[in-house]
Amino acid sequence: MSPSGDASRSRPGAGEAFDPERFLNYVRRVGHGGALGISYHAHGEDWAELSLPYDERFVGMPESGIIASGPIISLMDMATSIAIWVRLGRFRHQATLDMRVDYLRPAVPGRTLIGRGECYAVTKSVGFVRGLAHDGDPENPLAHVSATFMFTD
Repeated sequence: MSPSGDASRSRPGAGEAFDPERFLNYVRRVGHGGALGISYHAHGEDWAELSLPYDERFVGMPESGIIASGPIISLMDMATSIAIWVRLGRFRHQATLDMRVDYLRPAVPGRTLIGRGECYAVTKSVGFVRGLAHDGDPENPLAHVSATFMFTD
């Protein structure tokens, strides 16, 4: 808590423009994404990219070496959420209202996955996003995603 007694001021980004790299450095220590090893990769005005390193704990069928869908969904949920905050320039409480993931192919075993989310519209109560996941070549994605997030504040 800050000296003024305001707990929000002690959190990264409180009272400042949203910084996705700083946010990921913080949640890497305390959140679900951190437990998965998700980290910051890059961002622009309305998009964010996160990375998920290959980890044998996430393999769905040991004989294949292929990452199961759960960690990919988590990666894309985080990347698309953060894209909204980047576009807004601030953190805003939200909940995943709907997320569709279309799998195009399995990830190549051993490769780091990149999840890119892009926020293309924001209304008073909903953020609209799309994105893709790839394992090294964005022109050969392993999944496409579209989602909506409802603001809860």
